[in-house]
Formats: sequence, C-alpha cells, structure tokens
Amino acid sequence: MQPMQFGLFLTMPAPEPRPAAESYRRALEMAEAADRLGYSHLWLAEHHFTNYSHSSRPLLLLTHIAARTQHLRLGPAIIPVPLHHPLVVAEELATLDVLSGGRVEVGLGSGYQAYQYERFQLVKGKTPTRDDEAIDVLLQALREPVFSYSGEHFRIARTALVPQPLQAAMPLWLVVNSSRRASVEKAVQRRANLFTGVLEPISKLTNVRRQYPDLAQALASVRIGTQRPVYVAQSEAEASEAVEQARWNGRATLRLRHDMGDVVDGVVPAQPFADEPSEQALRDDFLVVGTADECIHQLRRIQNGLGCDYFSASFWFGALPHEQVMASMRRFAEKVMPVFAGEAATQARKAEAQRETMLAW
Repeated sequence: MQPMQFGLFLTMPAPEPRPAAESYRRALEMAEAADRLGYSHLWLAEHHFTNYSHSSRPLLLLTHIAARTQHLRLGPAIIPVPLHHPLVVAEELATLDVLSGGRVEVGLGSGYQAYQYERFQLVKGKTPTRDDEAIDVLLQALREPVFSYSGEHFRIARTALVPQPLQAAMPLWLVVNSSRRASVEKAVQRRANLFTGVLEPISKLTNVRRQYPDLAQALASVRIGTQRPVYVAQSEAEASEAVEQARWNGRATLRLRHDMGDVVDGVVPAQPFADEPSEQALRDDFLVVGTADECIHQLRRIQNGLGCDYFSASFWFGALPHEQVMASMRRFAEKVMPVFAGEAATQARKAEAQRETMLAW
C-alpha cells in the first residue's frame, strides 16, 4: 500500500443564491492554495441543474485550473458515463492531459440523481450494458493509439484519438460498492483504482483486501480512495457550525439520491428529516470535523477500515464562508498531513532496515 495522499473534492454548492462567478472564483482560489500547500489531487464532481453543485462541466473548469497550477493531479469524480458519448469524453480528457502536462486522472461512475437524468431525456439505471460498453470504449480510446470496437451498443471503425494523451496509462478510478464482489472484480479487470466507502458509517467500512482474500494479489497494486466532509476547527463552536453546514449537504444528497421531495427551479429542499443523527453521531461516524487531533483520529479509523491510501477532503460544504474553508484547508495541511507523511517515512525506514538485514544474511 502506498503512503497516504490527501487531495480536494469540490461540488461547489450554493444553498443560498450566489453569483456563479463567486463560486468559480472560490474554486480557483482553493485549487491554487492546494497546489501551494502540497495536496496531491483536485477532483471536481459532475452534477447538473441544481444548487447542490455548480460543477456541471468539470473538464472545462479543470482546463482553466490546469493553467493556474503546477503540481496537482486533476480529475473529474466522477463522470456519469450514461450522460455522455465515450469518445467525446475521451477527446476532452486527452486534451486536458496535454494542456496540464500529463496530470490527469479520471473517475467514472453512473451518477445517482434521477433529476438530472430526466432533463437529459434518460432514465437512471436503465442502460447498464450500454454503460459497461461505454467504459470499455473510453478506455480503449485512451490506452491504444489506434482502436476499434464492436459491441451491442457501440460499433466503432478503426479510429485514432486526436489528440493523444501524454500519459500512456492515464490513472483510472471507478466507483465501487465494496460489499459487491462483482463490482470490485470488474474494476480490477479494468486496471482501475477504487473509489469506495463514501456513504457508510466509519465504524462499518469494508476493507476489500480482507473481504476478498483471493483477490488480494490483484488488489495489491490497486489504490483505494474515499472522501468525507472535513473541517479543522479552532473551537467547539466552529466545529458545531461546520456540522450544521454538513447537514445541508447530507439532506440534499439524500433527497437527490432517493428522489425525495420536489426540486423547485433547481433549488433542492433543505428541510430537516425527522430522524436525523445527532451532532455527536455525525462527528463520531460520518464526518472528519474537530481539532487537528480529532481529525487525525478519524482519518486513521478510515484508513484502517478501508485500507485506503488516498483521501479526498471535501472542505467546502453547505454555506461555510470562504475564509473559514481556506483556513481549515491550511490547518489541515499544516497539522494533519505531516503526521501521515511522518508515519509513512518511518515505515519506509523500517522496511529498508529489514531489507538490509535480510541481505546481510
């Protein structure tokens, strides 16, 4: 398993009406700060037609971000495959890879919001075989200089992608349900890393390497990543405020995922649910919110529960003010990330010492 890396995940929410230019300025400032502070990745969600997210065209925004950053790995998390033709996506990813100097990683999934499917004249969950083929087409286009494809839904004559991506093997991440073996196996067959463990309570996370020991060898070279809302607080009052803002994201996500309640002119209803968890329950089992030490504790639980080596911090959620989000990002980089970097360095030194001992014998 690789040393733990930390990146950013942005949905760009707007619980209250805000100018779009403000949301994009916030995203750009966060990207530039992440590049300076040593975060490894920046992922943008893709959602459409609601105030849950201003990130409707992540590859366009990532192209702009690429010109403003030097080190960050950049990617969509995730592209909802059913909403797009795979060759259009392949062209856009390849273009971004060229313009970013080979810094692109790609996250793929199905998306979960029936509201956006309906507006694209589609029905969520009705095209699994088409979507499976679309992923294969996309991967062939990115991985092979010249390719062709013959399937039930796609028939593509001999084709060369223009431009060609800089990376010969652009890292791929697939959303998987770790409790479903077929989902994990399919990702491994596609030489993909895994995005998982986003919705489950932290106390009930599944480590796929332990869950499927016969796949352990194949999973040894696979990265496992996840994400949660994060806020590094300076006081209990700040932490409580962050939890309340995270509730908005949770309510919006549940309503959009399960088609609960009407979206009115793009505004997702924000009324509380009757049986919402308490603040303490959310902090204990769903969020990474609190002092730096409390955040480190939660991240260790997530790392141990999933066996993950990548974590996306969702710093911007609900209506958290931009200044607080940026301050939390800085505290995370200064007080949390170095702890994991130090542990990784210690483990590397121990492994090297063991190797030298074995060679001496």
